[in-house]
Amino acid sequence: MRVQWRSYVAVGDSFTEGLDDIQPDGSFRGWADLVAARLASEYRSSVAGRPPAEEQPDFRYANLAVRGRLFDNVVDDQVPATLRMRPDLVSFAAGGNDVLRRRFDAPQLMKRFDEAIRVLRASGADVVVFRFADVTARLPGRRIILPRVEVLNREVEVVADRHGARLVDLWNDAEFHNPQLWSIDRLHMNAVGHRRVAAHVLTALGLEPSPGWWEVPAKLTHSWAAARAADARWVGNHLAPWVRRRLTGRSSGDQVSAKRPTLTSLLG
Repeated sequence: MRVQWRSYVAVGDSFTEGLDDIQPDGSFRGWADLVAARLASEYRSSVAGRPPAEEQPDFRYANLAVRGRLFDNVVDDQVPATLRMRPDLVSFAAGGNDVLRRRFDAPQLMKRFDEAIRVLRASGADVVVFRFADVTARLPGRRIILPRVEVLNREVEVVADRHGARLVDLWNDAEFHNPQLWSIDRLHMNAVGHRRVAAHVLTALGLEPSPGWWEVPAKLTHSWAAARAADARWVGNHLAPWVRRRLTGRSSGDQVSAKRPTLTSLLG
């Protein structure tokens, strides 16, 4: 198969930055890095053996995503930067932080989403968008948050159809209901979850993922007492700090910058 993508820019928040797929050095990898590595391998194979006169630059990858970013931040900052880089492929995933905010405005968000995808597609790039997995079962405020997620996921499919974007449907993958795909904070995926997302993305791009990326551990069972103890630890270690940030107007990404702000070769 001839791979058509020579460059890829990933746009979004913590989902795309790679939290919580933690590497031995403490950095985050994530599904976008996995996809980029696979696309780079496919591209190098497609150009191998060409005469020197036909040699091409190596596959290049940028990841602009930063944890805690709201939808407007992503559109205002990351989309213009992406357009300046003129990549062949863009992944866009944002809005997850917005549904947790009190002043969530779905119509306005989806209006901007439609325009962002239109502009990215008009640049000539292929674009990947997402219907998000449901994490609300293990979070407080499900009665409020779940309908918001459902609205976004319905509209994402409409926008994808309208502009010819490639849709990755995590919402209808029941395996994401398994806590074994999620980190201890209950909001971000662990390495298993990120591998499964990467498998979905590669499939949407017409590539066969590594079979192991689909594999999911069996669900664990806990006693009532153990489950309540875990809930208490989660409130103290994760929910309470999140509430404090909301009350003080801070974000987990205030001191964080994009891990790959420009298109560069993965060999570098």
